[in-house]
Amino acid sequence: MTEPQFPPLFSGLDANGADPFALACAEARAVCDAGLVAYDLAHATLRAAIVFAPEIPLRDAACMLPLCGVGFQNALGALAPPEVGVHLGWNGDIYLNGGHCGALQIAASTHEPDAVPEWLVVGFALDLWPPSDDTGLTPDRTALYAEGCGDVDPITLLEAWVRHTLVELNAWADDGPARLHRNWSGLAHGRDTEIAVAGQTGIFIGLDETLGLLLKSGDQTRLIPLTALLTEPT
Repeated sequence: MTEPQFPPLFSGLDANGADPFALACAEARAVCDAGLVAYDLAHATLRAAIVFAPEIPLRDAACMLPLCGVGFQNALGALAPPEVGVHLGWNGDIYLNGGHCGALQIAASTHEPDAVPEWLVVGFALDLWPPSDDTGLTPDRTALYAEGCGDVDPITLLEAWVRHTLVELNAWADDGPARLHRNWSGLAHGRDTEIAVAGQTGIFIGLDETLGLLLKSGDQTRLIPLTALLTEPT
């Protein structure tokens, strides 16, 4: 198998069937360099994770989750037919043409919003093939190759994800969160509908300036920060 090629300062690590997200977190705990990309190119699923080394508090650094989502949309948008629509759930879910197709997740060395994390990892998993030929059994779920993307090579998509994420990262570092806020909002799935996230339910009415979720329930609007999405690798 051809090994993926990444931009300078990024390095690849083949998980060889293991969970790249868990592997990236383990490597980060062992003080690997930022820019490590762990990946697993299985037949049915593409999985990958990037290690970051933020120099800002976690409450701000957690925007790497939606940033990597925008990077993914830009990557697939450049490779897929133009009629394929990519949208992103605030909790990290990935949708193709309205069907759930994968998800991003985030972990960090700390859960304290005001602390500067020693490391932060964002991973994603994308279904390439549906679990069954009878897609009517799971109408809310889909897969990359079920949506007219049969010519999209997983290695090419992985490489493009890292490149486009780097572009978004540089723009965010130069200009702050405004561009990311605008770009992600244009891809939002579930806006103005009732959603359940981080143990809370309400109408998704928008984002605050740090891309926290504004959730309305009755007359009350609550802010759920991106740090609520932090998870522990299994």
